[in-house]
Amino acid sequence: MRIANVDGRLKLLVGSGVVDVEKSSDARFSSDPQAIYEEWADFRAWAATVTEATEPFDPDKAGPPVPSPRQCFAIGLNYREHAAEAGEEAPDKPIVFTKFVSSFSGPVTEVELPPGTVDWEVEMVAVISKTARNVPAEAGWDYVAGLTVGQDLSERALQLHGNSAQWSLAKSLPGFSPLGATLVTPDELEDRDNLRIGCEIDQEIVQDSTTGLMIYPVPELVAYLSGLLTLYPGDVIFTGTPPGVGVARKPQRFLQVGEHLRSWVEHLGTLDQRFIAPKS
Repeated sequence: MRIANVDGRLKLLVGSGVVDVEKSSDARFSSDPQAIYEEWADFRAWAATVTEATEPFDPDKAGPPVPSPRQCFAIGLNYREHAAEAGEEAPDKPIVFTKFVSSFSGPVTEVELPPGTVDWEVEMVAVISKTARNVPAEAGWDYVAGLTVGQDLSERALQLHGNSAQWSLAKSLPGFSPLGATLVTPDELEDRDNLRIGCEIDQEIVQDSTTGLMIYPVPELVAYLSGLLTLYPGDVIFTGTPPGVGVARKPQRFLQVGEHLRSWVEHLGTLDQRFIAPKS
């Protein structure tokens, strides 16, 4: 199953088109894309009965498939080669920070590029389907509604300034967390633990890896986080980026006004960001 947020309304993908969930369910389910995670099991049962699309799907009009989660977690250094390029040891437990929801956007956007050193970090993003507390890793996938593509854009000068890192702020400027266009349920994927992931700038590939190389895969992240706190339906987990980021290059490379960043995760979709000068 695949769902999307189009013009702020929840849509169910059927073939190459969509149906409006509120209209097609006779208001049994809300049009609010975030609210559906509270009724995930019932919604999935209903969605299985829908066989025909009623309107076309335009990804350019899509917003984030999970627009306002209660909690957004992000995982740092979750690929060994990325830890190595950062000059760090592979972490002995997940490194967790947050991203603020005001930075969320849809998959096709223009991003005002602040002066400084803005970097790219393509990520697979997992969304929680039901309340989770002390979940064992072997049951972790049972608590995942679906997966989508995300970018963890990062202003490195702010992130690394001074003695105290500002990861959450530096990664939460406006437009710094594009998501979508769709959320894909894990059963749609032949190998949910091993998906190709990458991004390119103006058609030059800068990241190319597989989620199978994550140090802590999705079920282990669900287990770790739920062992410390409660996860709620619709919560978001950015699962970390593979190697190839700009700050680790020699010489370092950062995004520039006018550049086009295209990010993808196999079977999940693509993101398209164009960078523009800040508006006065």
